[in-house]
Amino acid sequence: MLFLVLTLLMAACVLAAGVGLYVICYHLLTADIPAAISYPWKLRVFHCLFLLLLTWGKIFEILRICSMSRFVCFAHDLLPVKTDPDVVVTDLRFGMIPVKLYKPKASFWATRTGIVFYHGGGGVLGSLKTHHGICCHLCKESDSVVLSVGYRMQPEHKFPVPITDCLVATIHFLKSLNAYGVDPARVVVCGDSVGGGIAALACQQLRSRQDLPTIRAQILIQALLQALDFQLPSYQQNRNVPMLTQHFAFYCWCHFLAISPSWESTVLKGAHLPMEVWEKYRKWLGPENIPERFKQRGYCQMPHAPVNEKAYLESSLAMSVMISPLLAEDDVIAQVPEACIVTCEYDLLRDDSLLYKKRLEDLGVPVTWHHMEDGFHGVLNSIDLGCLYFPCSTRILNVMVNFIKGL
Repeated sequence: MLFLVLTLLMAACVLAAGVGLYVICYHLLTADIPAAISYPWKLRVFHCLFLLLLTWGKIFEILRICSMSRFVCFAHDLLPVKTDPDVVVTDLRFGMIPVKLYKPKASFWATRTGIVFYHGGGGVLGSLKTHHGICCHLCKESDSVVLSVGYRMQPEHKFPVPITDCLVATIHFLKSLNAYGVDPARVVVCGDSVGGGIAALACQQLRSRQDLPTIRAQILIQALLQALDFQLPSYQQNRNVPMLTQHFAFYCWCHFLAISPSWESTVLKGAHLPMEVWEKYRKWLGPENIPERFKQRGYCQMPHAPVNEKAYLESSLAMSVMISPLLAEDDVIAQVPEACIVTCEYDLLRDDSLLYKKRLEDLGVPVTWHHMEDGFHGVLNSIDLGCLYFPCSTRILNVMVNFIKGL
C-alpha cells in the first residue's frame, strides 16, 4: 500500500513538473512581450500562471473531471479577498443572479452616484471575486455605490443568459435606487472586456425605457464591442500578446456562442460571412475608420476569403447587436449617454473601442477617451495583485474615478 502511494505521489510530481515545463516553453515560444510594457518580467510571470491554470483545466476536461472554465474559475476564486475598512460590502441575490453591493462606510446626508459594474472574462472566466478589488477601489475613491453583477456563465449557461442576467440585474437596481441611497440622475454602467460590451448594450437596450431612470453615462474599459472581424489592425498586431491572445479570444467566442472550435482558421480568414455582409458593415468596421497611427505596427489589410456556408450558418449569431453592440443602427447609438472609453495599445480588442468611439462621436455623443501606451488586456485586474501589480492599472482607475466625479 505504501509503495502504491509513493508511486502515485511520484507520478503526480512528474506530471506537475512536466506541465510546468510545458507552460514555460509554450510561453517562451509563442508569447509576444512588447518592449514598451513596463516590468515585462511581471507580464511573463502573470501569463505563465494563467497558462498553468488553462493547461490544468484542459487536462481535467480531457479526464472528464470538470470543464476547463470551471476549473479556472474555481482556482482564481481561491485567492483571498481583501477587505477595506472604509467600504461596506454586502452579498445579495436578485432572483437567481448573485450581486455584490459596495457602499462607502462614511455617512452621507445626500444620495450618491450609482455604478453598475459588469466583470470581464470572455463570458467563460471571471467572477465577483476577481473584480472585487476594482469595485472596492471604485467605490471608495469615487464615493459611489457600486453594484457588481455576477452573471451566470458557461458551461451551464450560454448566450443569451449572461447578457439577460446583466440587463435584469440593472433594471432591478434602477427600480430600487432609493433603497441603496443612489441619485436617479447619476447612474453609470461600467465594465471591462466583455463586461464593457454589456455596458454599451445596456445603454442601447434601456435608452427608451420610460419606466426607468435614465442612465447618465457609460464607462467602457478595453471593451469587446464586435464579434465579426478578427482581421482588424489590433487583432493582427497583438495576436500573441498576453493576456488575451487571438487563440484564447477565439476559444471564448466559440464557447460563449456555442460554436465549434474547428472553424478557427475559417473565421480568422473572414470566410464565416458572405461578401454582402462585409460590405454592409464596412462603413462601421472598415480599417479606414481607425486612425493611421494605429496601423503603423505590423498591419497588413487582407481580403476576406470566400464564404463557407456551413460556418456562416453556425456563426451568424455574432451579427446580433446583443453580441456586437458596435453594429447597432445610428438612431439607437445616437441616443446613448456620454461615454468614457479606455483603450490599451497592446490589447487585442483595442480597435473595437476605437471604432465605437468614432461612431459615438460621428453621432454627436460626447466621448472622453484615454489611451494607455503601455497597457495590455486585463491590466486593470493587477491593481490588487501585489508583486504582479502594474502602474497602468492605477492610471485606468484614476481615469474612471475622475470621469465619475466630473458628472
